[in-house]
Amino acid sequence: MTRPVRVVVADDQALVRSGFAMILDSYDDIEVVGEAADGVEALALCRRLHPDVVLMDIRMPDMGGLEATRHLTAGPDTTEVRVLVLTTFDTDEHVYEALRAGASGFLLKDIAPRDLASAVHVVAKGDALLAPSVTRRLIDRFARLDAARAGQWPGEGPLPGLTQRETDVLAAVARGLSNVEIAGELFVSYSTVKTHVSSLLAKLGVRDRAQLVMIAYQSGLAR
Repeated sequence: MTRPVRVVVADDQALVRSGFAMILDSYDDIEVVGEAADGVEALALCRRLHPDVVLMDIRMPDMGGLEATRHLTAGPDTTEVRVLVLTTFDTDEHVYEALRAGASGFLLKDIAPRDLASAVHVVAKGDALLAPSVTRRLIDRFARLDAARAGQWPGEGPLPGLTQRETDVLAAVARGLSNVEIAGELFVSYSTVKTHVSSLLAKLGVRDRAQLVMIAYQSGLAR
């Protein structure tokens, strides 16, 4: 039997935190192993409990979600922990930075319970998850703002070393297509797309699809 996905919920609002925990705990294949009121607590819990996924609020006291995400994705003992950012698009303008810091995706806090559980499983498997309703406008907005800041992203500028097919796959990933959809569009097999995505991750030195999207936009491949 496959073990449940182990989750830590980090949010400074107790009602929101306990609400998400209650929703996730209602699923047999998800186990909430800890709750944190700020980034410091979230880091401590992750280092001690090694969860699969952290639901991370961005704006928290003492240490916010952005800084906590950087520590998690850089720490040798927490690199396997996946960060799923919870945000409200209109008020939180740090989501793009969180994705660059290594977060595997973001969701709006008004997400339906069933979709939240599905998102946890997607991220736990190592895939990226970007809320469809805001992905393109959010990435476009912040990628264009960030383009004025030279030298802050290793993938900025041309992308040497990629084959034409890898470039095609990267462009499709930036459009939000799944591996199955990319395979259909490029007339190749699903396994071939997976191989290309793995190659892109290795060549560009990033963790997941979310960061591939960032690179595609900042290099000018996607606009």
